[in-house]
Amino acid sequence: MGGLVLKLAPKERVLINGVVIENGDRRTRFSIMTPEANVLRLRDAIHPDEVTTPVRRVCYAAQLVLSGDLEAGDEKQQLLRRIEELSQVFTDADSRRVLAQATEALVTEQYYKCLKALRSLLPREERLMAYRQ
Repeated sequence: MGGLVLKLAPKERVLINGVVIENGDRRTRFSIMTPEANVLRLRDAIHPDEVTTPVRRVCYAAQLVLSGDLEAGDEKQQLLRRIEELSQVFTDADSRRVLAQATEALVTEQYYKCLKALRSLLPREERLMAYRQ
């Protein structure tokens, strides 16, 4: 069995190619066989009110491309610039590796992988912001 396997909790919502799907009353598991499908668990989505930091802004832009709310072609260059800006702040080797993964995913139009890599920077950003205050 190939493809992306999703395991959903009862009443969990997921966005697949711009369509919101809500699970029923039982846990469910299913496979998405289309390689280019854009999938986003809504529990992982960043709400517009939460876009208050540089990393969250970049994550949110990637999320909008993934959800189909922004055209990938129009947003790709801007996302690349924003990732480059983040590399000016996140200078440690691990963060650079994450940013390289996000860039590679973006270049190859794997928007979920890009978002996933960028989201891994959120705890680091939170620590930096706390240290700054």
